[in-house]
Amino acid sequence: MIRISMLAVPVFVFYCAMSFAVFADAFHVSAEPQTIDPGDPFIVRVTGVSNVHQPAASFAGRKLMFLPCGEDCSMAVCSADLVVKPGRYRIAISEGKRKHHATITVRRHLPAVIHLTLPPDKVELNPKDMQRVEREVNLLQSLWAEHSEKMWDGSFLLPMQNEVSAQFGLKRIINDKKVSIHQGIDIRGKEGEQVRASNRGRVVLADELYFGGNTLVISHGMGIFTVYMHLDRFGTNKGVIVSKGDIIGFVGSTGRSTGPHLHFGVKVQDASVNPVKFIDLKL
Repeated sequence: MIRISMLAVPVFVFYCAMSFAVFADAFHVSAEPQTIDPGDPFIVRVTGVSNVHQPAASFAGRKLMFLPCGEDCSMAVCSADLVVKPGRYRIAISEGKRKHHATITVRRHLPAVIHLTLPPDKVELNPKDMQRVEREVNLLQSLWAEHSEKMWDGSFLLPMQNEVSAQFGLKRIINDKKVSIHQGIDIRGKEGEQVRASNRGRVVLADELYFGGNTLVISHGMGIFTVYMHLDRFGTNKGVIVSKGDIIGFVGSTGRSTGPHLHFGVKVQDASVNPVKFIDLKL
């Protein structure tokens, strides 16, 4: 006959309680970086996850999309778009019944302002052109709403290593009338210079747009897209899966452009984020 000491029961209960407490204490969340400017991306990282429940959270009305980042770890790529007000924000993260929060601070940022002079027909649109622009805006919005599995491979790269001529968030006053906020960066380039894919993904758009000219969009999965505008011509086609560094197009001056350059943009879900800050993320 096997005899179990009565002392073993409370010891066993105590051990289980301690194990649960250690597991619960291991549940930790963080935001990287913790201080950002409007339009900056950041990462929410959750460690000590149980792999039973997927972490759930949202920020600025957008649901965070988590993916594995190692053993007992999940991460989500997030963004504070250009209209997010300065302040301190708490991001509540839940995993089953466990809850925690991360905190980020959005700094006050005053954008630089430049004045541009463009042909009137590129600024004041006739009804036909206005209808075209509206169709293209709706087309792009439908792309940002599509979410697929992760396709990117590590951190992102700039598609060209040339000088940046116009920064993200720049406030442009066109013909002393129209105000436009630059939602990407402009990279200097010569006509026909190679443009490379920032990361692995699927080409979901390769078409001529009114403002962007020859525009190519790559979906990298999880609501992340890169945008390449004003191309002279395309180096790939819609539907093709490209690898990081593949030639996808060539510098041009199509669309609303004053000279050869590449407009490079990054979307996280439907928010425009600073491409320079985005490639600094350790993905």
